[in-house]
Amino acid sequence: MTTTVEQVKPGSWLQRWAAAIDERLGISALRYPVPRHANRLTWSLGGVTLGALLILVATGIVLAQFYVPTPEAARSSVIHIETEVAAGSLIRGIHLWAAQAMYVLAAAHLARALITGSYKRPREANWLIGLGLLGLTFLLVFTGSTLRWDQEAFEAVEHNTELAELAGGVGTWFTPKYIPSTPLLSRLYLAHVSFLPVLIFLLLVVHFLLVRRHKISAQPSVPVGAAEPDVQVPFTTHLRHLTGWVLWLLGILVALAAFTQSPIGAAPVAGIEVTKPLWPFWWLYQLENWIGLQGLFWAPLVVFLLLAAVPFLDRSPERRPSRRRWVMLSALVLFGIIAGLTLAVAFTTPAVHLG
Repeated sequence: MTTTVEQVKPGSWLQRWAAAIDERLGISALRYPVPRHANRLTWSLGGVTLGALLILVATGIVLAQFYVPTPEAARSSVIHIETEVAAGSLIRGIHLWAAQAMYVLAAAHLARALITGSYKRPREANWLIGLGLLGLTFLLVFTGSTLRWDQEAFEAVEHNTELAELAGGVGTWFTPKYIPSTPLLSRLYLAHVSFLPVLIFLLLVVHFLLVRRHKISAQPSVPVGAAEPDVQVPFTTHLRHLTGWVLWLLGILVALAAFTQSPIGAAPVAGIEVTKPLWPFWWLYQLENWIGLQGLFWAPLVVFLLLAAVPFLDRSPERRPSRRRWVMLSALVLFGIIAGLTLAVAFTTPAVHLG
């Protein structure tokens, strides 16, 4: 039943003001019911990932006021942010940690959906959208890691160029040949601050609309088709819990930024390769050590296709992990390999791949 201004006139001026706003914006529609287990951290990871993205956007807007996206000035503008801009070092630190947190949270959200069988009919499309969001997050972190334009960033862009050339016409945009008059760094910056965030927000809108349509998936212990025994709470209550988790995240990010340094490497020198990439890319770096640039191209594609196939291979209505052992075992092997490759890089010295 819709609440109108006339219905609450006997109340306080605050109630009348709130009712007038609701009459025009329909905010009360957010009070639709969701299961209480949605308030748990494990079931709130998607919303906390969005919180990390919003923190990235807020800090990124500040940093963009001082950053110069050209090879000649990029590194010095980052140093200027670190040493001369008020709270610049703290804001940059929050931005860097938030990027890594967003990547970890998105991967954890995907893992939770996999374990609880939340990809099953009718949620197959939303699973694929989630994979797309994880891939875009991966690209967002990569493009951001190139912008400080030190030796590590320079080598990352060189890898980007050779990988793009390996991809042929599909990768032309990521090479200096596409628009020789515009530095590749400037175009990577454009991708980082414009169309990658736009694509992420567009997919997020579809993602959340599908969650609204199909509802938050039940706990795995609930048989398919059975009524959800969990207590239902208003979505606004869930939003309050979610806001609390995001504030915890922000506090952790501020602490990390305040008590750790965000180093800037030496000015880039062409023709040498002496650094390792940021840790989210270590598993790919190890594959490159073993099989060359082909590993950078094929490994992400294979992982994406394997994960995309899960809803179409696991067609049974069963969602309990103990009853889906082949899915759990396959996922354990896949993520175990990625974790093992990542750890291996921690004990290796940088290798030469380019050229």
